[in-house]
Amino acid sequence: MALNYIWVAFFVIAFIVALAKLIFLGDTEIFKILVEGLFDSSKVAVMDIALPLAGVMTFFLGLLNIGEKAGAINFLARIIGPFFHKLFPEVPRDHPANGQMIMNFSANMLGLDNAATPFGLRAMASLQELNPTKETASNAQIMFLVLHTSGLTIIPLSIMAQRAILGAKDPSDIFIPCLIATYVATVVSMIAVAIKQRINLINTTVLGWLGGITSLIGLALWFLSTKTKDEIEVISKVTGNLVLMLIVVSFLLGAMRKKVDIFDAFIEGAKGGFETSVRIIPYLVGMLVAIGAFRNSGAMDYVIDGLKYVFSLTGINTEFTDALPVALMRPLSGSGSRALMIDAMKQFGPDSFVGRLACMFQGAADTTFYIVALYFGSVGIRNSRYAIPFGLFADLMGVIAGIALGYFFFH
Repeated sequence: MALNYIWVAFFVIAFIVALAKLIFLGDTEIFKILVEGLFDSSKVAVMDIALPLAGVMTFFLGLLNIGEKAGAINFLARIIGPFFHKLFPEVPRDHPANGQMIMNFSANMLGLDNAATPFGLRAMASLQELNPTKETASNAQIMFLVLHTSGLTIIPLSIMAQRAILGAKDPSDIFIPCLIATYVATVVSMIAVAIKQRINLINTTVLGWLGGITSLIGLALWFLSTKTKDEIEVISKVTGNLVLMLIVVSFLLGAMRKKVDIFDAFIEGAKGGFETSVRIIPYLVGMLVAIGAFRNSGAMDYVIDGLKYVFSLTGINTEFTDALPVALMRPLSGSGSRALMIDAMKQFGPDSFVGRLACMFQGAADTTFYIVALYFGSVGIRNSRYAIPFGLFADLMGVIAGIALGYFFFH
C-alpha cells in the first residue's frame, strides 16, 4: 500500500504543481515538458536500463549456476551462515541465498555495480523460494533490500573520477568521510530493521562480525590514506576487477574439479537472465516515469526551497542546504542525482564545502525506489510492507552522517 500511495502521489503532485504554474505563472510549456518527460523516462527505463541489463544478467546468472553446482555458493553460505542466521533467521544456515547475498554485498563494496545487480536479483529469487506469501515481502527480503539501499562502497571511484575531471586539487579527499557515512547508514539501518523484526543483535556472533568488518575497513582506510590519488585509483581498479575475475575463474575451476558439465550449467542459468530483465520492465517504467514527472514539474525545486527556508529559521549554519538537491534526488534517480552533483561542483567549485558535500551525498545513499522496483519486481512482490520507509531511513542516515562529517572534515 505504501508503494501505491507514493506512486500516485508523484503524479498528482506533479499535475497540481504544473497546473499552478500554468494558471499563476503563465507557463504554457509546462505540460508539454511533463508529457515529453513521460516518453523519455519510459524509453530510458527500457532502452538504457532493462535491455543493457539483460546481457549482464544472462552472463552472471549463468556463472552463478556454475558456482552453485560447483559448491562455491554453499561454501560461502557455510562461512557466513552463523552471522547471516542472526540477521536472517528465516533463512537456513546452509541455504544458497546466504552466499548470493554476500556476493552482492561484496560486489557493491568493490564498486562493481554491474556484477552486484545479478547477484542481488538471484539472492532475492532465492529468498522468494522461502517466502510463504509470494506477493508480500518477507522479513528476510526486507532486511536484504534495506542493507542494499544503504549503498556501502569502499572506494567511490566514479565520484572521485568526476571530481578529477572538474579540476579538484585532491579528488580522493572525500573517500574517507564518504565511506564512514555509508558505513554508518548500513549499520544504523541494520539495527533499525532488526528492532522492527525483533531480532536480537546483542550476541557474540553479530558483535564479532561487525567488529571484524569495522577493523578491516579501518585497516583499508589507514592503508589507502598513505597513498596518493593516482595510487588509490589504480588500487581500486585493480582490486575490484581482479576480485571479479578471480570469482569467474574460481567458479570454473571448481566446477571442473567437481566434473560439472560447465557449459550446459552456464546455459541453464543464463536462460533466466533475459526473462528476468523482461519481467522487471513494467516495474522500472512505472517508477521512473513517476519520478520523472515529479522532477520535471518543478516539485523537487519547491521541496528544496522549502527545506532551505525551514532550516534558516532554526539559526543553524545552512550552507549544507545548497547540496540538498543531490540528497533528495538520490533515492529517486541515480543519474539525476549525479547530474545535480556535477552541477553543484560546477557552480560552487569541486573543492568547496558544497561541492564536496554533494559528492558525499551521492556516495552515502542509494536509489531506493529504483532498487525496490527492480528487486521486488523481479520476483512479483506487490506488497513491500515497510521496506520503502526503512530504505529511505537508511538514505537519511547517510545524509545526516554526511552533513556531520562534511562539517568536521571540510568546513
